Amino acid sequence: IFTDPVLPCGPILAEYLSLPSAYFLRGLPCTLDYEAAQCPSPFSYVPRTFTASTDHMTFTERVKNLLVGLSEHWFCYLFYLKYENLASEFLHREVTMLELFSKASIWLMRYDFVFEYPHPVMPNMVYIGGINCEQKK
Repeated sequence: IFTDPVLPCGPILAEYLSLPSAYFLRGLPCTLDYEAAQCPSPFSYVPRTFTASTDHMTFTERVKNLLVGLSEHWFCYLFYLKYENLASEFLHREVTMLELFSKASIWLMRYDFVFEYPHPVMPNMVYIGGINCEQKK
């Protein structure tokens, strides 16, 4: 199943039908995509979204990044709670979003590595940046 997993109906359906899934996305909230693929994304090194920090952070910025990163998980839990309940009811077993997202066969990431902060990626994560760009006039 070829899907954008931000709204996880595709991953739930892929799990129900026992089909492989390919995710086409820009990124999941709360760095859930890197967590599901088991990529390290340490708070002290990778700036979180909306912090306006760079990868060269001061101690204060690193503390702010840690607090934003910890609060991200709480907001993400609240956002995906209804989908976890839906998936558990539909699949007739307890399931988490992280468990569903971790079953992806391939992650087609819609951004370019040169514009992101460097961090490790897994072999099934492929950067396909530039597909959303307009031709220069």
